[in-house]
Amino acid sequence: MTRDDVPPGKGQCDIRLEVDNQVEVAVRRDMVSIHTLAGNESRDVGSECNAPLPDRDIRGFNFQVVDSRNEMRLIEEPSRRNDFSVIVRIRDGAGGYGRYHFRLSWMMTPGGDFRGPGDDRRDFPGRRDGDGFSWNNTITFRGFGRGESAFNDYGVQRLSNVTVDIDRGGKLVATFRTDRGRPLSFTGVVIGREEGRLKADVTTEDRRLRGPMFLSVDDRQNVNSITLEATDGRDRLRLNWDRR
Repeated sequence: MTRDDVPPGKGQCDIRLEVDNQVEVAVRRDMVSIHTLAGNESRDVGSECNAPLPDRDIRGFNFQVVDSRNEMRLIEEPSRRNDFSVIVRIRDGAGGYGRYHFRLSWMMTPGGDFRGPGDDRRDFPGRRDGDGFSWNNTITFRGFGRGESAFNDYGVQRLSNVTVDIDRGGKLVATFRTDRGRPLSFTGVVIGREEGRLKADVTTEDRRLRGPMFLSVDDRQNVNSITLEATDGRDRLRLNWDRR
C-alpha cells in the first residue's frame, strides 16, 4: 500500500495480527505466511507495506515490536540461507486473542551501484558512497517526446522533453518541460532494474504525493517511455510520456 508517512527510499511493513496461543510468522517479498503452532487460527487486522521485502542482501534492516500482549521475538533475519525471509515467533498465553504489531524497515536501494552501458567504476575517481546525490557522478538520460499528467483526473498538463539524472547510489531526479512554463520534477530512488526497464520510488516536488515510476531507456541513454501513479491516499496524479 502507498504510505505517505514513510520517507522516500525507505521500505516498511507493518504486520498487525490477532493471535491465540502460538504462531510462527514468515514474511518474504509480498507474502506473509502464518504457521499455527497451538491455538486457533490467527487473524490479520490491517497489515500493510509500501514495498515488497527485497529478495537480495538488505541494507539497514530493522525489526521493531510496536504492540505486544505477551512474547514476540525475531527468530531469523533475512539472508540467503532462508531465501531472504523474516521469521517471527509469537507466544500468547493469556487466553483468547491478543493483538500483536511488528514493523520491518529497510533501505530501498538498487542491487549494487547503478551503472549505465559500459560504465566502469574506475572512470569515476570522485565517486562517493552513501545516500548523498553526487551530481558529478550521474548518468543522464534524455527524451524528446510528448505526454501528459493529470491531477485527480482533471487539470491535464501537457509534457514535452524529459531529463532523468541518476547517481551511482540510485538517487533519481526526473524533470519534464510543460506547456505551463514551470518544469514538473520528481525525486526518488531506483529500486529495481531489468535490462532497459527501471522502477523508482518517487515523490512530487512538494513531497506530498508518492508512487512507483516506471521508465524504459535504451543503451544510448534515451528515454523511451515513463509512467507514474502517485498518491497520498486521497489525491492522485497520473503521468504518461512517450518518445516521439
